[in-house]
Amino acid sequence: MLEGFCYKWLQSKNSALTSSLGKDKIDVDAICGGPPCQGISDFNRFRNKDNPLQDEKNKQLQVFMEIVEYLKPKFVLMENVVDIVKFAEGYLGRYALSKLIHLNYQVRMGMMAAGAYGLPQFRMRAFFWGARPNQKLPQYPLPTHDLVLRDVIPVEFEMSTLGWEEGKKIELEKKLVLEDAISDLPSVGNYEDKDVMDYDNDPKTEFQRFIRLIREGIDAWFFFIKCKTTNICSTIIVHFNSTPMITNVFAGFPKGRPFARLWWDETVPPVVTRAEPHNQAILHPVQDRVLSIRENARLQGFPDYYKLFGPVKERSINCIC
Repeated sequence: MLEGFCYKWLQSKNSALTSSLGKDKIDVDAICGGPPCQGISDFNRFRNKDNPLQDEKNKQLQVFMEIVEYLKPKFVLMENVVDIVKFAEGYLGRYALSKLIHLNYQVRMGMMAAGAYGLPQFRMRAFFWGARPNQKLPQYPLPTHDLVLRDVIPVEFEMSTLGWEEGKKIELEKKLVLEDAISDLPSVGNYEDKDVMDYDNDPKTEFQRFIRLIREGIDAWFFFIKCKTTNICSTIIVHFNSTPMITNVFAGFPKGRPFARLWWDETVPPVVTRAEPHNQAILHPVQDRVLSIRENARLQGFPDYYKLFGPVKERSINCIC
């Protein structure tokens, strides 16, 4: 019997709910979730490599498994960054798989890049399917779009990367790039004070036509970040705006291309919650600023009618999480 707080909390809540329903236990079809990745991501320089589950940031993975153990759903789907199978020799990924197996679930792991399914960003993620013995374990969808790989998969988990059989001729859709996603949006100043702006161009690509579709009864709004970059960011842009050596100067950085511009013709790296150009290429291809909230939201697949509320930082986080 688990002694965790989550397990005990579920017991009390389940008791109250089942009593009101006249049942002994709640029947749960599926549990889907993604435990926080802050303790796993390689953006975190202070990860606990020796004992990852002792890190408070990673304990939500144990909580997730407590919920699964208690509710015993027919299906489980868990998602996380690929570092879950890279960090500490894949300790946390192995923990998730072994825990589901211990709980008598059939298990299937798959790694999929969002760009291979029609988004203009790479964004590789690890998924864990679990199914009770009397259920059919679902398959993962195979890629629909061409994609240039830009991440490293651990050799021991390489077979879990979703893809078509090698040598099989498949007609994939053309890969989407940054220009396909945001080239129709109006210019935004580095200290823009407007949150809402109108279109000033017609859509130029199928992606832009789709992302602009208005849901019935909802107006289209555009919520832009007030692009207040730091002084050092502004200085770098001014002094290196036309200097091609900028990418070579920082070539040794672990994440590559800091203080650099994104390219119109690239499938961009994963959008992150903190728009900090000192550790990644996140500057607009032609405008002297980081990408706006709306531009990042588009890269995530959010339609333009989707409204984001709260302070700038909160809106930036909400379009990623």
